[in-house]
Amino acid sequence: MISILILTKNEQQDLPGCLESVSWSDDIHVYDSLSDDNTLEIAEAAGATITSRKFDNWSAHQNWGLQNIPFKHEWVFYIDADERMSPKLRDSLLSAIKQPGDNIAFRVQRRDFFLNRWLKHVQASAFYIRLFKPAHIRYERLVNPVTIPDGPVGDVNGYLNHYPFSKGISHWLDRHNSYSTFEAQQIAENRKHNKKFSFLKAFIESDFNKRRFHQKEIFYRLPARPLIKFMLLYFIKGGILDGRAGFTYAMLQAFYEYMIVLKTREFNQN
Repeated sequence: MISILILTKNEQQDLPGCLESVSWSDDIHVYDSLSDDNTLEIAEAAGATITSRKFDNWSAHQNWGLQNIPFKHEWVFYIDADERMSPKLRDSLLSAIKQPGDNIAFRVQRRDFFLNRWLKHVQASAFYIRLFKPAHIRYERLVNPVTIPDGPVGDVNGYLNHYPFSKGISHWLDRHNSYSTFEAQQIAENRKHNKKFSFLKAFIESDFNKRRFHQKEIFYRLPARPLIKFMLLYFIKGGILDGRAGFTYAMLQAFYEYMIVLKTREFNQN
């Protein structure tokens, strides 16, 4: 079997659907950041094990969870409350752990939905490490953490469905206002410690997470980043094929990038 890890903070709306999609597991853990709605009551009613901790930043929070939560099984699947595991993905995960080979983790493909449409083209990234042995995984970065495995990583079939706008545009904007602050802090931190990056590794590095680090460091040095991000998502990645949902999503991501630019500038001035 596989243990399930769900991160929550006031998720009374989305948590029931998430719990239902992983109800086949006999070891579900809700890792909560001091919710003040009915999140914990919902988790308790579903028979989940609850661990509470005050949130500080994404990598520290997730690393603490992997090191301290008493998972019943060797393999753990991490899922957010606004995500749903498809039956095909469940079957693929269970098959993968029967014959994992040398793999200590597996990537899954996530589908983001907006305006009742799969953002098939405009989605910035589709593949994430979500099934793993906790002792072999760590996270880095204050927000949008990078997953660092210490061994081989495989891939599994099936979709993890994600509904980032389930609570509405206002909630998405509030959340990304917070994310942009962490991103600006991360940029300032990287500059302070003079973290090295490579143009070459941004394109040829075989490890996706390492490649993404170098890509981000290059991207953060470009002028007119919000415009570049819109062009990248809408035209180069093909967001134009996702209709109105693709255009709106690309605009929101460009606005998010502009918030990061403004906050980074403010950090530098201070």
